[in-house]
Amino acid sequence: MRTPLDLPYRTILFDLDGTLADTAPDLYAAQALLSRERGREPLPFEAVRNHVSHGSSALVKLAFPEVQGEVFKQLRERFLEIYAQNLFLDTVLFPGMETLLAWIESQGLNWGVVTNKPAFLTDPLMQSLGLAQRAACIVSGDTVDERKPHPMPMWHACELAGSRPVECLYVGDAERDIQAGRAAGMATLIALYGYIDETQRPDEWGASGMIREPREILDWMLGTHEPLPVVEHR
Repeated sequence: MRTPLDLPYRTILFDLDGTLADTAPDLYAAQALLSRERGREPLPFEAVRNHVSHGSSALVKLAFPEVQGEVFKQLRERFLEIYAQNLFLDTVLFPGMETLLAWIESQGLNWGVVTNKPAFLTDPLMQSLGLAQRAACIVSGDTVDERKPHPMPMWHACELAGSRPVECLYVGDAERDIQAGRAAGMATLIALYGYIDETQRPDEWGASGMIREPREILDWMLGTHEPLPVVEHR
């Protein structure tokens, strides 16, 4: 096995929702409670899961498609209030992620998070997962003046982690993740195990590669990966 000095990346950066952690159960629960409060039957989990990476506005819009303006703003604020009170009931790291993080650390490399989730949600969630002190950087949606797909959060993460963009690998499950990573000058991987619905075409996002589970990130770091077959979309 190659030493860290031989590896192409010094820092592995992750999107949070749908890439590092499976937050969908708790976000769905917040949406379902909001629906019940407004006298509506909650949508099934299967109809909501793959929309989680699009953020709170998308989840509220999914449950209340006809609502606009001030009422929509009030619903979104209530959704965030509910979610903030129930951040860590069923959220867990994706299978294999803890092993991957431990390996990264054991090799003298570092890792961090770049998410569009606001810091008032990101920070306590990372604390609850036991990752806040281990991460070299945690960049939330309001840490800098821009959010993904803008590259500014990625560059800020590089500064905090002490790596150049070319030394970073960014892993995400949304097109804006890949756009941000590419614009920042990083290699990018699409987490196919994340929240990607059937209408999306991840093979057209221009990423360096796609992975089916976290352990395949290690294959990319070691240069032993095999390209995934192209899936034909109907």
